[in-house]
Amino acid sequence: MSLEALQRGLAYRFAQNRLLEQAVTHRSYSADHNERLEFLGDSILNMVVAMMLFERFGKLREGELSRLRAQLVRQDSLQGIAEKLGIGGVLHLGEGELKSGGDRRPSILADATEAIFGAIFLDGGFDAAKRVIEGLYSPLLVDFDPSRNLKDPKTALQELLQARRMALPRYELVEIRGEAHAQEFEIACVIDPLKLRTSGVGNSRRAAEQTAAQSALERIGTA
Repeated sequence: MSLEALQRGLAYRFAQNRLLEQAVTHRSYSADHNERLEFLGDSILNMVVAMMLFERFGKLREGELSRLRAQLVRQDSLQGIAEKLGIGGVLHLGEGELKSGGDRRPSILADATEAIFGAIFLDGGFDAAKRVIEGLYSPLLVDFDPSRNLKDPKTALQELLQARRMALPRYELVEIRGEAHAQEFEIACVIDPLKLRTSGVGNSRRAAEQTAAQSALERIGTA
């Protein structure tokens, strides 16, 4: 994987290559890292996804639109986009992060994706960033059902199991990684009647539980 291939995947070519280099640089690698670009890209992503939902779902209320946007811009959604683009293969990581699998860590992949959106904004303006984000997110909206996605994964999973008269899932802490200011939680979702165990990773215990529940829904075949 190369930065050239990444640009083809984005359908965007940078005029200022240094911005793309910075966007894929983790703070463990260099002082000139991607955290400021991530901050910028997060805001742009929220704006563009909000516009897409506003235009597509004209009857939804503000609170419903906010919940849908939160689902689309959360860590696991960004991780999926990063994996599709192959971002892990071009990340600049410090030796310790590289050895510990940082190129596959959901939080690092999600942050780099947002940083790339921020870099595109600085390089080509809002319209360029909007085109890229729309190109990546439009396939996710093809079969997007608001009535199903308005519930958070934990709630949806609980209601599904209750409807089937099954015991509720258990959420177990598997591991806490990282330093105190940048911790990453891994949680297992265990459904004993189905002999099913899924895992989720997030920057909070709640976020990790939601990701694990989403994985369980997908394994059951209802998501």
